[in-house]
Amino acid sequence: MTENFNHIKIEKKWQKIWDDSQLYKTDENSDKQKYYVLEMFLYPSGNIHMGHVRNYAIGDAIARYKKAQGFNILHPMGWDAFGLPAENAAIQHKLHPNDWTIKNIEGMKAQLNSLGFSYDWSREINTSQPDYYKHEQAMFIDFLDAGLAYQKESIVNWDPVDCTVLANEQVVDGKGWRSGAKIQKKKLKQWFLKITKYADELLNDLDNLPNWPDKVKIMQKNWIGKSSGAEINFKVHNLNEKILVFSTRPETIFGATFICISHDHEFVKNIPDSDAKTQFIKQCKSDSESGNIDECIEKNGFFTECYVDHPYIKDKKLPIFIANYVISDYGTGAVFGCPAHDERDYEFATKYDLEILQVLANTNNSEILLPYTDTLGKIINSDFLDNLTTEDAKIKILEKLKLDNIGKTKITFRLKDWGVSRQRYWGCPIPIIYCKKCGVVPELKEHLPISLPQDISFENKGNPLDNHPTWKNVKCHKCGGDANRETDTFDTFFESSWYFARFCSLEKQIAFDKKVVEKWLPVNQYIGGIEHAILHLLYTRFFTKALRDCKYFDIDEPFIGLLTQGMICHKTFKDASNNWLSPDQVFKKDDKWIIKGSNEVAQDGRIEKMSKSKKNTIDPSDIIKKYGADSVRLFLLSDSPPTRDLEWSDEGIEGSYRYLNSLYKFVQNFVTNKREDFNIDGEKENKFRRFLHQIIHSVTVNLENFTFNKAIAQIRTLTNELFANNYSNNITEESLIILIKMLSIFTPHIAEELYSMLGKNSTVYVDHWPVANQNLLINELVKVTIQINGKTRAFIDLPLDCEKEDALHRVKSIKTLDKYLFNVSIKKLIYIKNRIINFVV
Repeated sequence: MTENFNHIKIEKKWQKIWDDSQLYKTDENSDKQKYYVLEMFLYPSGNIHMGHVRNYAIGDAIARYKKAQGFNILHPMGWDAFGLPAENAAIQHKLHPNDWTIKNIEGMKAQLNSLGFSYDWSREINTSQPDYYKHEQAMFIDFLDAGLAYQKESIVNWDPVDCTVLANEQVVDGKGWRSGAKIQKKKLKQWFLKITKYADELLNDLDNLPNWPDKVKIMQKNWIGKSSGAEINFKVHNLNEKILVFSTRPETIFGATFICISHDHEFVKNIPDSDAKTQFIKQCKSDSESGNIDECIEKNGFFTECYVDHPYIKDKKLPIFIANYVISDYGTGAVFGCPAHDERDYEFATKYDLEILQVLANTNNSEILLPYTDTLGKIINSDFLDNLTTEDAKIKILEKLKLDNIGKTKITFRLKDWGVSRQRYWGCPIPIIYCKKCGVVPELKEHLPISLPQDISFENKGNPLDNHPTWKNVKCHKCGGDANRETDTFDTFFESSWYFARFCSLEKQIAFDKKVVEKWLPVNQYIGGIEHAILHLLYTRFFTKALRDCKYFDIDEPFIGLLTQGMICHKTFKDASNNWLSPDQVFKKDDKWIIKGSNEVAQDGRIEKMSKSKKNTIDPSDIIKKYGADSVRLFLLSDSPPTRDLEWSDEGIEGSYRYLNSLYKFVQNFVTNKREDFNIDGEKENKFRRFLHQIIHSVTVNLENFTFNKAIAQIRTLTNELFANNYSNNITEESLIILIKMLSIFTPHIAEELYSMLGKNSTVYVDHWPVANQNLLINELVKVTIQINGKTRAFIDLPLDCEKEDALHRVKSIKTLDKYLFNVSIKKLIYIKNRIINFVV
């Protein structure tokens, strides 16, 4: 009699075996090729959500696959444990932030273990513990010595709800990224890290990351925002003053018809005070402080009744406006308006009835619609620049500006230095002392860590460390006099900018062993959400370069490969009063969603990213309890490619559960009811063996390309073939062992159980990955042309109707293509089955 599939019993059994055997502990002495898999650091918020489960299921599949291939795997996990949510929770629940954090870590770690993730927990780190953050305090002192850290007074983003400073990257649509509060501007003395020193390197090195998504690289390029142009001095008419203007399009200078300056530009003091001026500047400040200055803002200006002289058009005066769309921290805080060739300038000129003069035409001289913002064409109406291309005109005008001593070439960046000071308790103390006699004094490294006081009160407003009665009072180690500690703590991104190196080497006296770190880094594969493309990943890249220059290691980039997983989405529901309903509050009846406990029909809303605010979340614990961890993992990786959003469906998870249940029963029947092998059809078996090895090859190719959904589809195709046909005991058992090995990277618990049912004593996790017999892969072949930018560079024989992933996998073996594809960015890939593979680079 066949037993029912008991996923709870199976999963508990194998979790205990894995824990007892320390199966996932990294073999530090192994001479095998190393492979480092890293998922996004976990914030201990209290519970994992489905987004976490998907992210970590992806990483675990990669780690298990590489382990089966014979790699020595480093697959760690830790806790990004500082931050305002812990402090806010402490205030709300009258708990110490450390107690809240430790409790959450214990619960979330149990949840992760219930999913069977192959983490090396011997390397677990907690960033809120002094044995971690003392090392970043030492790093800060080294940064200070190297000129990479400094203090200055500046206008900062102040979150009035969280009562702390936020970096520009943490302000979203003028609001705090966590609190959602409208950001205010304050002038405070803050500590900064000089990320701008690395602006060019951060930009250029993106070209050395071919295994990063183009979308992420574009986002970082835009954030760094390198602009090449010119600074040009415009003389103020009838005044002995000049306004320095920055322009990325100096070749359009003959199309300049007005000047715009920011509301806080130094020239504003020359404009007589009036109610209109005061009101306009007040509105500009309000827009700036709320983050409302963007491409879509309505362009408004205030005419100063002053003019500048055009440097190359005699007797031409350009009116000066204060404009709300010009900001002081980009360029010089002043621009010339060329409305014929800039959309913002065109909108402004149209509104204030200013001259619009075209200075760039199509090469075919056909009529164009203004504003014409393309750079293709030839210069017109521009005196000595006429008939030149934009590039040639730019070169000539730059030479002319320099010759006439009124301008020069200038490169600017949107990127600003990283403000790391935060006014809160639950963060890493900044290791600085303020002495009346000695001034700003870095703490001695032998005094580290500077630990947080445990007896903290949150009763008063403001920074709890500043309010502490004794903690900040110290003696200066230089003069022995009375001094105060810095009461600001580091931005939490400070901790998450170097944790990947700490995982490699958990030294006590130093952050990590240089030789050990250089063996593991860069991380081979990092998995994290696209929302961290700027905040986390840019800071981590900067930290890597800064630590390199401070002689911590000799590494340029933290992550070789980057995979950004998609969101998990679910249908949303509302009641008649427009209140959000959770999925467990409704049920479907006759194609309508009915609210449980009533006969009311629920509003059937859009499918959106799972969000607590919209109540369209699914609790992983409930689903694991009902269907098992393996079913959850299988569904999350089989429904769509990992980089795309996934729509949660009850039918999908139920389908995964039924599949595993059917496979369990099939193996159980095979083991207990082996039949005699009579009348074996040799031709049928040979055909099946060829099919089996084609499946192995296809699954392997899809795993290499992280198309897990296609790999799982192939595994299920093999399963269906075994279910539908009677093959000999030998080939059935051989096929099941192969199937289980391939399935184990997605569903480890049931795979181990099935493996042991087939009489295997070793764990499937460490057994070798099945390798396809190349002789069994040969079908009818066709000759396919390989092109680079349309030019034929090679030919390859591929199976008829070969899939794209398989074709690319085979192309990698053609060494003659290395010189064309090495260290280039592949912009597009054109694949026409049975005919052409064209790389556009």
